[in-house]
Amino acid sequence: MKTAGQFLAQSNQKLYFVAPTATVRDALEIMATHNIGALLVLEEQALKGIFSERDYARKVVLKGKSSSEAFVLDIMTHKVITIETHQSIHDCMQIMTDFHIRHLPIMNGKEVLGLISIGDVVREMMEYQEEMIKQLKNYIAG
Repeated sequence: MKTAGQFLAQSNQKLYFVAPTATVRDALEIMATHNIGALLVLEEQALKGIFSERDYARKVVLKGKSSSEAFVLDIMTHKVITIETHQSIHDCMQIMTDFHIRHLPIMNGKEVLGLISIGDVVREMMEYQEEMIKQLKNYIAG
């Protein structure tokens, strides 16, 4: 099974982020432009949080706040769960399931390298299972 680092190397994903001082509207515009569900919140290349559609729905919309006046710092998830490059896609799935999250920053120590979503994990797990089935069929057929 692939590691998070192998996934990054093969995915050619760009890293999208926002500053904690950006408005929620600015963050939403970046997310809409790139069709993504979450942004890393970085300050001087250090991971400070993550801002997701879920944060927006629960902390802005439901509380009647204005996305043009609210700041990412006030809305983002501060306690970010991360994964290291050497950990497997299976580890990603387990962490996402255990903590009910949809996005995991991929780290190399304190350096942010990328972000993996639940959709990415499901796709990788399906590919892995298909390959295992193919190998088992070949083994059984001799």
